[in-house]
Amino acid sequence: MNQLRESALAADPALQAERALPALFHRLNNQLGIILAHAELLESRAVDDMQRARAGQVVSSALEAMGTAKQIRHLAIQSPDPQ
Repeated sequence: MNQLRESALAADPALQAERALPALFHRLNNQLGIILAHAELLESRAVDDMQRARAGQVVSSALEAMGTAKQIRHLAIQSPDPQ
């Protein structure tokens, strides 16, 4: 039975994508989290307002990107409406 499932997976690119998406979103979220953490660190250690503002922009953008990735993930895993 397991061999049958594996051969069906190998033959169907849609099934491959369905299994790969959660891992890709996990990796993306981890990478954005690292960017966010470093930007927050830079922001807290900024020596002037210009550095603080620039780091703050990176923080805001990373948070927005994480939200966008979450929205894409939810859209990607939604099952199509039966017609």
